[in-house]
Amino acid sequence: MEFSITNINKSINDIMRTIGYQPAYFQKAGEFSVIRKMGGADYPRFHLYIKESGDGFSFNLHLDQKKPSYEGSTGHSGEYDGSVVEGEAERIKRLLV
Repeated sequence: MEFSITNINKSINDIMRTIGYQPAYFQKAGEFSVIRKMGGADYPRFHLYIKESGDGFSFNLHLDQKKPSYEGSTGHSGEYDGSVVEGEAERIKRLLV
């Protein structure tokens, strides 16, 4: 799920702390990759890409259900929409607006 928030006067690190996320083990150039676990285990977890865009930030959120199934795979059982992902997006928006 993609969404944007404008007029945020915070750094990406401040945004990450405000919404309760931690850095992911990998990063893409130009994007900050962060995760938030849903329980005590590594999965399921929310995975969020944050990118500066104009006068705000763009967000790309999905839910990782499990880690990649086999070595060398980057794919996972991910959910990119639905009530759980929409609820998390709304939580993030409330915390940052």
